[in-house]
Amino acid sequence: MSEGGAAGIRLDRWLHHARLFRTRTLAADAISAGGIRLNGNPCRKPAQNVRGGDTVTVSAHGRVRVLRVVDLGERRGPATEAATLYDELTH
Repeated sequence: MSEGGAAGIRLDRWLHHARLFRTRTLAADAISAGGIRLNGNPCRKPAQNVRGGDTVTVSAHGRVRVLRVVDLGERRGPATEAATLYDELTH
């Protein structure tokens, strides 16, 4: 797995790795539509860089989730692996 320091990954790719969207295209569409915030700021660019420690707010699938990026991931793995990529901040 990747370290979450200075390295980064595209936001659409990270959302896909974290299994928040089934495909990168769906993730990119959600970003472009304004359903994603990065560190509290609206984000409309799928290529926006995400780093460890960033906060990603996802409004999708009928709910809003606030996540802290823990790891960037290298692939879209099983759900158990995807769950290690973030800490859920919503209750």
